[in-house]
Amino acid sequence: MTRTVAWSRRRVAGFTLTELMITVAIAAILAAIAYPSYTQYVMRARRSDAKTALLDLAARQERLFSIQNQYSSNPATLGYPPPFPVQVLSSGQAYYQLRVTIDANQSSPNYTAFADRIGPQANDACGSYTINNLGQQGLVNSTQPVASCW
Repeated sequence: MTRTVAWSRRRVAGFTLTELMITVAIAAILAAIAYPSYTQYVMRARRSDAKTALLDLAARQERLFSIQNQYSSNPATLGYPPPFPVQVLSSGQAYYQLRVTIDANQSSPNYTAFADRIGPQANDACGSYTINNLGQQGLVNSTQPVASCW
């Protein structure tokens, strides 16, 4: 009998259900705050890949123009695998596609290159990126000013 009395007086180590629930609630609040920041960071990184690819496309167009005095909408001429749109890969997955439009109605040749959002990036507030033969940078379907996205 003495043995059962001594056993019941000894405190059992561990967590109570209340302590566990408080810990879970704090972790959920922290996750709810951190997740949107993380997704914005990831979208910003993908935007950077799209802008880099678009600027590379513009440089290829200008290189072609300096040699042949014309711009091209043929990806093979620019060193890309055909056909347009060409996918821009970020971490092995495509979130943007490059395409080019050539305006033949102008007295001088010109082009506009686009980096269009696809997949999960389609919800990005910055929209799709553009650049033309004059180097003017722009956005299509954006809710943000050009300066904050470019």
